[in-house]
Amino acid sequence: MIVQLIENIYSFLWGDLIHIPMPGGGSLGISLLILFLLPAGIYFTIRGKFLSIRLFPDMVRSLTEKKEEQSTLSSLQTLIVSTATRVGMGNLTGVVAAVSAGGAGAVFWMWVTALIGSSTAFIEATLAQLYKEKDPLYGGYRGGPAYYIHHFFEEKQGKKKKHVLWAVLFAISGLICWCGISQVVSNSVTSSFENAFSIPPLYTSIALVIVAAFIVLRKNATVKVLDIIVPAMAVCYFFITIFIIVKNIGSLPSVFSRIFQEAFGIRQIAAGGFGAVLMNGIKRGLFSNEAGSGSAPCAAAAAEVDHPAKMGFVQALGVFIDTLVICSCTAMIMLIAPESVTHGLSGMNLLQTAMEFHLGKFGVIFIAVTLWLFSFSTFLGILFYARSNVAYLFGDHWCWQTLYKILALLMLFIGGIQTYTFVWDLGDVGIGLMTIFNIILLYPLSRKAFQELKDYENSR
Repeated sequence: MIVQLIENIYSFLWGDLIHIPMPGGGSLGISLLILFLLPAGIYFTIRGKFLSIRLFPDMVRSLTEKKEEQSTLSSLQTLIVSTATRVGMGNLTGVVAAVSAGGAGAVFWMWVTALIGSSTAFIEATLAQLYKEKDPLYGGYRGGPAYYIHHFFEEKQGKKKKHVLWAVLFAISGLICWCGISQVVSNSVTSSFENAFSIPPLYTSIALVIVAAFIVLRKNATVKVLDIIVPAMAVCYFFITIFIIVKNIGSLPSVFSRIFQEAFGIRQIAAGGFGAVLMNGIKRGLFSNEAGSGSAPCAAAAAEVDHPAKMGFVQALGVFIDTLVICSCTAMIMLIAPESVTHGLSGMNLLQTAMEFHLGKFGVIFIAVTLWLFSFSTFLGILFYARSNVAYLFGDHWCWQTLYKILALLMLFIGGIQTYTFVWDLGDVGIGLMTIFNIILLYPLSRKAFQELKDYENSR
């Protein structure tokens, strides 16, 4: 009964809700979440006068903000935490799925969604800064959608409330999502290690849980570890890709030609495949950078900056780093490999085969280690996000914070030794509901974010 309910909600959120006929006999399938995310991103982009392009230098400068309190996070640290969850499995498996289903043209539409999604990320992060509050347990600040949704209803109704239903639903959805993701993380890591090193999943799962527990059960170790892991893994992945591109520099013009031709190509339209190219690029782009889901604002609220709009800029930059840099790296690794080598392949097999072509057996091992780093940092990042939601629901008590961490560690272990598809669906249901609860309130709340943007531009 419960499993069937989860699957029905999953299909409603993620399945194609409407179909638009396309030339050539195909159709453009649009899910409910795309209907929420895409118009919101376009609206915020236009209303912000393409702020991600206009104010890109300000986005970079915002990373240099200094903090005064030891217990707070700097703008750079919050970027690292949010990047830990953005630069996760979506940058590997998500891009592979987009290219497998939609061809090279899907990469172009992922780039477009980075521009759109960055405006949504700006709104979320700016609001998180406006409505952040002191964190008596961990020190510094906390906040996120549950908090700015709560304040919205308080201001609208003109009275103080302990809880607001809409904010409670968002917080519960987040905790459900992050528990589900814990299983996906461990299952991906154990599978890749079994393929690359022939290590049994049980041993990998035990080691993963022990290392994770040592970090997350200590008071403020998570951010310190992410400060090391995230820059290291992103830089290594980037430079390996640059090495592959330089090694195959002659193939680069044909790769870009293929991306743009297939993004708008007559062949795809005539064959009825344009819908797959467009929607796979948009879907994977939107859900890889997480803009609109309400996750990253939980990190944005923890920062200490002298103007709320600066944190908006930092998170907008995070979307670019995720999609334009890391996702593009994965796409280039696959597309530079000859089509004769990758023809007929899909999923991680496609990426591993491409890496093996470029770097031999080292390429397969490198992808396994990279997937582990990406996935493990995602797990650490989502537990950082969970802090504020647990506090909103249950108050400032160590027992509730610790119980949620133990639950997530248990899910991490179970996911490594056994795959339960419905739990994966549960994670997707969680992030889908988070997105809906968050996006609906972003429209009326965005007025305050744009006021902050105007104030920032005037003061500058």
